[in-house]
Amino acid sequence: MTAGRGQNRNVCFGPAQPQHNPAITDHEEIAVQRTFATLMTAALLCQSVKAEEAEMQANHPYVGLWVTEDSYIRHELLPNGRYIEARGTRERAYEGRYQVMGTHIDYWDDTGFTADGDFIDGVLHHAGMIFSRGRRTGKP
Repeated sequence: MTAGRGQNRNVCFGPAQPQHNPAITDHEEIAVQRTFATLMTAALLCQSVKAEEAEMQANHPYVGLWVTEDSYIRHELLPNGRYIEARGTRERAYEGRYQVMGTHIDYWDDTGFTADGDFIDGVLHHAGMIFSRGRRTGKP
């Protein structure tokens, strides 16, 4: 049988074999491989650090729900370093990330707004408001 148009194909049934590009020197190829290996190592280390930070946050004493006396404003500090702020009936009025250092908390809202606060004697002082440990009641 003669090979007609489109019948002369190279078919690979296993992993693709690396192709050598004559336009790239061996030195350049090694440099690219080293760069790739460095980037992969950095990415894996970063994932490990983030996982460790998330685990530390999960056990942090400030993780949980913080509410104003009237329960109108509620900050939920999540174990993954994110927070959700509810206001009245708006359960997700604001969202962002937070970081606690000692008894100080910094907030970075997803819209770019920043704020901070301090935990003093089991109470969160933030933006002129006082938050206490709370629990979800289903209504503000």
